[in-house]
Amino acid sequence: YDRKFLLECKNSPVVRNPPCCLPQIPGVTSLAQSSLVKLEELKERNESEEAMPGEQPRHVAP
Repeated sequence: YDRKFLLECKNSPVVRNPPCCLPQIPGVTSLAQSSLVKLEELKERNESEEAMPGEQPRHVAP
């Protein structure tokens, strides 16, 4: 393939969506379950901190 063709393919709508029959492999084709749980916990923590602006933020050891 030449450079021009590949650059044109980059903007194609077909390449912006994953294939319909792509298997769900945690950590490969989708986020790992542990990552999703951590993201949800961080989101909840951030929302609770925003709801209580007068309190000092607590530092939690990892």
